[in-house]
Amino acid sequence: MLNFLPNWFLGCLSLFLLIVNVIFWVSLLFVFSLLKFILPFRFSVRLFDKILLAIAENWITGNTWWMKLTQRTVWDVQGLEQLNYQGWYLIISNHQSWADIFVLQKLLNRRIPLMKFFLKRELIWVPLMGLAWWALDFPFLRRHSAQFLQKHPDQRGKDMETTRRACEKFAHMPTSVMNFLEGTRFTASKNASQNRPYQYLLKPKAGGIALALSALGDKFHSLLNITIVYPDGIPTFWTFLSGKVKKVIVRIHSLDIPPKFLKGDYEGDKAFQQAFQQWVQDLWKEKDEQIAFLMEESKAS
Repeated sequence: MLNFLPNWFLGCLSLFLLIVNVIFWVSLLFVFSLLKFILPFRFSVRLFDKILLAIAENWITGNTWWMKLTQRTVWDVQGLEQLNYQGWYLIISNHQSWADIFVLQKLLNRRIPLMKFFLKRELIWVPLMGLAWWALDFPFLRRHSAQFLQKHPDQRGKDMETTRRACEKFAHMPTSVMNFLEGTRFTASKNASQNRPYQYLLKPKAGGIALALSALGDKFHSLLNITIVYPDGIPTFWTFLSGKVKKVIVRIHSLDIPPKFLKGDYEGDKAFQQAFQQWVQDLWKEKDEQIAFLMEESKAS
């Protein structure tokens, strides 16, 4: 609607609307999360969880509204028709930009249960957003390096235990557990530092979803394998806000999770761990090939 305006103005307007939307809905989240904390009874907790969910979905709708107002992006999306709002989903996706989160939320809001992301522990200190993620029971993880764990072996397995506790909170209502398997946004330099195992992806980390399956495997409806492609180049967040993203390609595939992976000791059973990692690597190889195909197809059109 307003995409005829200068890009710098659209960027400022989008940022302003984004901030206003955050402040309004996070304020409501804070009120009801405080009530949930004060009244920790089973029936009240479930009631407040539903209220918090409705607030979060309306928050995402607000983001979708300002995106429509300021952008003229062409959306090439396949796979939405198979989704179920009452289903339980484990979601994986490639990760290239902060825009990925807005893309996923725009497409999946109210089509599946609210996505809960695995977040770095440090993000809890982000103004307003950290409070919102905490109120919505997003799992915060500490990611320790191999060197740190050698010096502090008592910290080994803490992320897994945190993930298990977070997933157990999701057991009483339909939930979508989201994990960017690469653990960080894709860049050419990061890809080069990993000896370029894939053309468009970084190496996947399987531990988080292995534990999610261990905790909630009997509830998950299916695995949503999502591929996001920006055929005109990976956008910065400012590029996205400024309405410069011309086209977004998204492919959503609903896959059955092999029964043998629904329960298993990822940390203690080496054979299970190797089999699980191979399954994830196969998914990632197929995703890399799919991105290459979509990029070539987009150039030819």
